[in-house]
Amino acid sequence: MLARDLPIPCSGAGGRRAPAAAADGRLAGGVLRPPWGGVAAGVRLVAAARPMSVVTAAAAGSSWDRKAGRSEAAVPAAAPVDGKDDDDVLPVLNKLMTSTVGKSTNIRWHDCPVNQLDRQKLLNQKGCVVWITGLSGSGKSTLACALSRELHSRGHLTYVLDGDNLRHGLNKDLSFKAKDRAENIRRVGLFGEVAKLFADAGLICITSLISPYKSDRSACRKLLPNSSFIEVFLNVPLEVCEERDPKGLYKLARAGKIKGFTGIDDPYETPSDCEIVIQCKVGDCPSPKSMADQVVSYLEANGFFQN
Repeated sequence: MLARDLPIPCSGAGGRRAPAAAADGRLAGGVLRPPWGGVAAGVRLVAAARPMSVVTAAAAGSSWDRKAGRSEAAVPAAAPVDGKDDDDVLPVLNKLMTSTVGKSTNIRWHDCPVNQLDRQKLLNQKGCVVWITGLSGSGKSTLACALSRELHSRGHLTYVLDGDNLRHGLNKDLSFKAKDRAENIRRVGLFGEVAKLFADAGLICITSLISPYKSDRSACRKLLPNSSFIEVFLNVPLEVCEERDPKGLYKLARAGKIKGFTGIDDPYETPSDCEIVIQCKVGDCPSPKSMADQVVSYLEANGFFQN
């Protein structure tokens, strides 16, 4: 049953019904009906075991965040009903709201008094995700570390999520066999969620992942609001990457010992809407410092460093 279908009975002291407090029918005849028309799928109200003493129309005034499954706007003040303050009412009403996200049911987002803006003000920067993508051997990890070092020297807090480093922890259960490589790519969405948490904490999160498919990168972009997802494409020719071959993976792939290797027998989908392209040609590749400066210039120009 959706939230709009479930009336919440309201009674005052001694079982009396609270009077109507809103002309729009949200609290008429002692029944509160949530004001949102198109409720997010799976969001519902769970009735309390005991009658509530009072519910004010103000409690229906907040907007619902469909993606997060939580109320975004502050609840406005309203006149007391039956001698009860909103402070007595809202905790009871809030307990009723749960949501379903994916396969998780009966969950509720808990807002804290310190939010992203507070953390960003403390750190003097805007949280964001710098997503570095490119072929194996294109220099993603090198750029990530150079960028982190440069930002650190300027007094900015960063964290690097590197593909190989993640195989030491979150992905340590995966080998380089075809099935596990497919799973490693599938988990790009998971890394996007982790990067989102770092950005919400106010950090500049730098990810260095092959992330070969446009759909995965696009899904990660949609997780972050207000242009805080900066995609950096290391456009390095395959022959350059294969010549570097720092881990010998291309050699193994060419020998048929690794199947589904990006760039050899599995595709890499070139970004079409990335914020930054770093071009490398045969015999002419920029230095790590030069590449990092290009990203820093973008962050400066787009207001990610606050004075």
